[in-house]
Amino acid sequence: MAELRPSGAPGPTAPAPGPTAPPAFASLFPPGLHAIYGECRRLYPDQPNPLQVTAIVKYWLGGPDPLDYVSMYRNVGSPSANIPEHWHYISFGLSDLYGDNRVHEFTGTDGPSGFGFELTFRLKRETGESAPPTWPAELMQGLARYVFQSENTFCSGDHVSWHSPLDNSESRIQHMLLTEDPQMQPVQTPFGVVTFLQIVGVCTEELHSAQQWNGQGILELLRTVPIAGGPWLITDMRRGETIFEIDPHLQERVDKGIETDGSNLSGVSAKCAWDDLSRPPEDDEDSRSICIGTQPRRLSGKDTEQIRETLRRGLEINSKPVLPPINPQRQNGLAHDRAPSRKDSLESDSSTAIIPHELIRTRQLESVHLKFNQESGALIPLCLRGRLLHGRHFTYKSITGDMAITFVSTGVEGAFATEEHPYAAHGPWLQVRRPFFFSLLPFVDFLAHPSSSPLAALGGTPSWEAGHERLLDSGPGACV
Repeated sequence: MAELRPSGAPGPTAPAPGPTAPPAFASLFPPGLHAIYGECRRLYPDQPNPLQVTAIVKYWLGGPDPLDYVSMYRNVGSPSANIPEHWHYISFGLSDLYGDNRVHEFTGTDGPSGFGFELTFRLKRETGESAPPTWPAELMQGLARYVFQSENTFCSGDHVSWHSPLDNSESRIQHMLLTEDPQMQPVQTPFGVVTFLQIVGVCTEELHSAQQWNGQGILELLRTVPIAGGPWLITDMRRGETIFEIDPHLQERVDKGIETDGSNLSGVSAKCAWDDLSRPPEDDEDSRSICIGTQPRRLSGKDTEQIRETLRRGLEINSKPVLPPINPQRQNGLAHDRAPSRKDSLESDSSTAIIPHELIRTRQLESVHLKFNQESGALIPLCLRGRLLHGRHFTYKSITGDMAITFVSTGVEGAFATEEHPYAAHGPWLQVRRPFFFSLLPFVDFLAHPSSSPLAALGGTPSWEAGHERLLDSGPGACV
């Protein structure tokens, strides 16, 4: 639960710092909070006490909201530069505000503070609107809960599949991209460095393009369309057209980028799981019971059609021909220099090597059973065309545990799956390296143009064995 109040009053007093905490600071405001306030005052010197949404019960006292505060400022924009007046939201809580280990472990002043970033959001101000809507604060709390619960951090260019209008209306703005805030500068606090990542609302078609190509490229296109974001990427929840409907030529630039660059999405958090079919099932309910001994049975016609339909849906996202390459803006080194307990974002434009955990013995498997929810399975074409064909890898990281599945291609350094042993595992981490995937390409190409041949022609595609990869619809899930 949160309340709306003017900022300026100090929060509750914390217990005395423990022996591992940095020295206490004589200030009404916690020093991390004070440092971020300083950057806000630099931008908004005429708004010393903005409206603020605050968690009534702080996270460190058992409350449900990780962000202590969300400040809301009125930004006049710059009409001459196509920057409309808007509301500017700034979070407090993903970074270390207190430095006494009540929320984040203090690791020194040279690295990131807490998770190393705070979230911002710019919402176009409606005519006659005298106060900022508060729903963006709850949206930011939702993203913060994900970060705290998963310890996955965000980077510029990342995307979030939300699958619902951000303001719970009928808007087409139902997903998010993340980028550097155009005005907020990195802040050095007594507890480390804080950068500011801005949430950008996008349509489903724009999200799919970011997945198939890269988030930075789509952000650059959004900046060129004033009503879709403009230079400061301001979200307009009333926008009823995608950038591709506003300017059809932009789709050609995206398609060319996909063809030239592939995808820089190196993985997603998803509902997924895998089983080792080399071992006999433990009971009749064990999913490995689909394997009789070491000889897998063929999938049923229903399973095969489900696989085909999942692939078809994925290919509808990217079935057109494929900007001159836009060089992704790399996050500065500060954001990647995280404490060992933090997990990096899976989206990357580099990352061509996989470093296995040396203390876990590698197990070679004869066959595996893979399970994905519908949305994750629809990304298989991206995995094939955008990653493996470009000599890269793609990872599905389970959102319900430590399990992960990585598909690797020849040339990926450090992979423990080999041509001789294409299925290999380190603990709960499975790697799959098999030419089988490339035998699917004729099937994938056909699905991209289903009108070119009758559906019955699918009978000549490679057989789908339970010993190979299998897609199952296990319900809705989210990609980040």
